[in-house]
Amino acid sequence: MSAPRKNLRINSARLWDSLMEMALVGPGVAGGCNRQTMTDADNEGRHLFKRWCEAAGMSMGVDSMGNMFFTREGTDSAALPVYMGSHLDTQPTGGKYDGVLGVLGALEVVRSMNELGIRTKHPIVVTNWTNEEGARFSPAMLASGVFVGIHTEDYAKSRTDLNGKRFGDELERIGWVGDEKVGARKMHAMLELHIEQGPILEAEGKTIGVVTHGQGLWWLEITLTGKDAHTGSTPMNMRVNAGLGMARITERVHQIAMSHLPNAVGAVGQVKVFPNSRNVIPGKVVFTVDIRSPNQAKLDAMKAEVMRAAHAVAVELGLGCTLEEVGHFDPVTFDPSLVKVVRGAAERLGYSHMDIVSGAGHDACWINRVAPTVMIMCPCVDGLSHNEAEEISPEWAAAGADVLLHSVLEVAEVVS
Repeated sequence: MSAPRKNLRINSARLWDSLMEMALVGPGVAGGCNRQTMTDADNEGRHLFKRWCEAAGMSMGVDSMGNMFFTREGTDSAALPVYMGSHLDTQPTGGKYDGVLGVLGALEVVRSMNELGIRTKHPIVVTNWTNEEGARFSPAMLASGVFVGIHTEDYAKSRTDLNGKRFGDELERIGWVGDEKVGARKMHAMLELHIEQGPILEAEGKTIGVVTHGQGLWWLEITLTGKDAHTGSTPMNMRVNAGLGMARITERVHQIAMSHLPNAVGAVGQVKVFPNSRNVIPGKVVFTVDIRSPNQAKLDAMKAEVMRAAHAVAVELGLGCTLEEVGHFDPVTFDPSLVKVVRGAAERLGYSHMDIVSGAGHDACWINRVAPTVMIMCPCVDGLSHNEAEEISPEWAAAGADVLLHSVLEVAEVVS
């Protein structure tokens, strides 16, 4: 694989304009986006993306999980494609760039290749993976998980949101059930551009994160069952308070993560309290624990400790306790040869860079099981993400897409 000329750059103004136009689809209430998977806003965003890709000369394929694939042909019909992309769905109070930068940055790479008249031996495919966020239908990275065989399609399509709506029904409602079999596609490699979603790159003054590993995670859903009772007339020593149990477990999760530093994190996220009335002691609480580490031994140890702590708190307070594993993936090591390609591209382009571990889960973490995979990251202001105030600069976006362009051209093999 020969490196492309170092003067090649994407059209940074066009990339930024595309990001801003997509941000108008499913706008949030505080400057961000609410384009949750398989909502009408998701449908609108998919159609906009489709129009842009077809205008760039790419042909569309869609599989039965709604994953979108747009192909730019290569010169060798027998060569496996090089994939790049991410996701268009957002959190309920999401930002403009999480996932979207990876999709539209990939589109911009193809647009720039078209303008520069560059051909490659390998076809290039730009991808939008369905339901990466897992905000509406858990677990996260659901459709890419089906693609690599982590989940069955029946399991994925049976998942329900908080209103009881099924994934499969909603996918059919918005019209994105494709005719391709999930996972039938073969890949030469996949590259995913993403914002860091953390503060390290900005704090270190680096423009590019060369992602060498991804953290593993466990999502544990804990249900505590006590007894609904009046907050004013029930003596303190006669309460069976599920809310108190959740509070104690929340503190224990924090302590467990702290005890495994460095490279360990944990917190309680989604919480549902029943009956959720201001003058009723909670009789039931359902909440999720999110623990992560790039170290398998630490991840396993934290999970075991959280489970023991939850049961111990329940016994102490007289609560019923059940735990369900609702999300998991092991730590990821990205392909060393692709890591070297990304690092070399950043160096040729003159961008400051550093090796980094992804703190969040991404579709690339699953695809890494079936093809060589790597990620490229750019900073985000104050490390803020999954928040409408999420922000990056046009220069950061352009740098990430430039590194993606050079990396993809090297892997896909430019034909002179």
